[in-house]
Amino acid sequence: MKLGKMKSSFAFAVGVLVGGSALCGSALAGETLFSNYVFSVAPAGENGKLWAFSQDNTYSGITYLSFSVAKDGSIVTEQTKREQVSDTLTAVHDGLQYSVIPDEQAEYRRIPAIYAGSNFGYMLPMFAMNREDRYRIPAGYYTIRDVKNIIENPLDVSSVANNVDTLKHNPMMYTISGFAYDSAAKRLWIARGALGLMVHDVSGKKSADTTFILNFEKKKLEKLEDDTELDLKNNPEIFDVRLHPKTGDLWLATAKGVLKRTSDGKISTASTKLDSTARVTGLWMGGEPLQIIAETNYKKDGNVIGGLWRRYDEKDKDFAKVNFLDTAGKVQKKDIYDESDYTVGDVAFLGKTAFVLVNSVGGSTSGYFKMDSLGIKSWEKDDDGKDKWLYGYETGATDRKMRITSLTTFPLTDKKMGLAIGTFGNGISVSADSGASWNPVLNRARLDNNLGSIRMVPSVIAPGHESLVSYKVGRESKVTIEVFSYDMRKVRTIVKDAVRHADASRSSNPKEDFWDGRDDHGKDCTMGVYYIRVKDNHGHVGWGKTMTLGGSFR
Repeated sequence: MKLGKMKSSFAFAVGVLVGGSALCGSALAGETLFSNYVFSVAPAGENGKLWAFSQDNTYSGITYLSFSVAKDGSIVTEQTKREQVSDTLTAVHDGLQYSVIPDEQAEYRRIPAIYAGSNFGYMLPMFAMNREDRYRIPAGYYTIRDVKNIIENPLDVSSVANNVDTLKHNPMMYTISGFAYDSAAKRLWIARGALGLMVHDVSGKKSADTTFILNFEKKKLEKLEDDTELDLKNNPEIFDVRLHPKTGDLWLATAKGVLKRTSDGKISTASTKLDSTARVTGLWMGGEPLQIIAETNYKKDGNVIGGLWRRYDEKDKDFAKVNFLDTAGKVQKKDIYDESDYTVGDVAFLGKTAFVLVNSVGGSTSGYFKMDSLGIKSWEKDDDGKDKWLYGYETGATDRKMRITSLTTFPLTDKKMGLAIGTFGNGISVSADSGASWNPVLNRARLDNNLGSIRMVPSVIAPGHESLVSYKVGRESKVTIEVFSYDMRKVRTIVKDAVRHADASRSSNPKEDFWDGRDDHGKDCTMGVYYIRVKDNHGHVGWGKTMTLGGSFR
């Protein structure tokens, strides 16, 4: 196993300008997140707390974020703490580091992450470099209790893996792809693909690790020994593991369907629809009433066949394909999920709604579905009359068109749950109203308080593009933003007496505080430099500037 600093191979490492200067190459210089390239978000076990795992062009790191909810329901970033992980290991394997995910297998196209109580904290898989300096070697898992307590847990690879050609040449077949934590029994279950299921038991004075493989014919877990003869037909891969929140049964997503293990150790098939012929790559459970969501994914004749399945409430005796409905509520006959080549990245539950994050195979399309008791309903038709099911940039989840990489729920207060999404390049977005509105949190150039510095992002805009007015106020304020020409003639009022909250990062509202290069009459301003003035009702004034290329370039 070759370890060392990762070579700079990201397309996003160059050409990003903020206020006329490049973003810092070292993410440690950032003011909010470790990096805007966030691959995982997860609860941190306390109200208003969130974990995020990021990666820049060279290093990986974690961010611990603290939020509060303002009187108007918006979210305020109180503080963040950041720390770099070892530069020889990361939680982001090479197939997830690019804007288009090359891996077709659904189980490789996400990062499993959970908060597993005070015993383990924030948990993520861990990867090391192969001989080609690519992070493709499963190396164990992280347990992160706080930013100064990042624990690397190496996992030995059984010699059995060297006796199976497909595993020997593709270590990703035994990467960690699922976690489940049994807080009552103090056991952590880890799905390891072709190497089965590992249990980390901390109930005794000494912790103990045991790895099992599934004997499908006998329906039992058998201890994996060095002399075990692994047969993937009878010992199918285990892609995911979940603890049923009501029964306590352990559910397994395997290459031969969905199985469950009861407390007495007995294993049985949990679905006749998703039986031994189904390659089930993911399982998710949650919500009220309880939803159990499954993903199937396999190759046939060179094509990737995907399916999204669900059991809703205890009334459903088995899984059924998820319905896609048009804007009128009519169920679509086509399998929209398979037709669009989607795979699930994350699932988060809020009451009766499941938020299902998906990415397209071999493409950069991403977003999330909102799934209720009826299924997934289109929120709009496009200009060609086609239904839209995905929420994302168009619905305000991000203020820039970036791929969404992760999604989770977390408690904001005792009575309010929050939603958070991670993005490939646009930091994270957090919502306090079930996704109706979003508050972005990004790592940008540092701003001084009380309008001490104003930055335009980007500093040069082409016709039809937008420049965000970035500023920070020290207390709740009413803000007016105006645009002036080079000869100080006012050409535009962007907002007037708009309420903005104090924020540790910045107080801008990206939905309103931007200039699109036009005047108050909606006409394109001529090419040139323009000044942006931001005033609050406490006597503070800040100035920024940007350049527009003008309407003649349309």
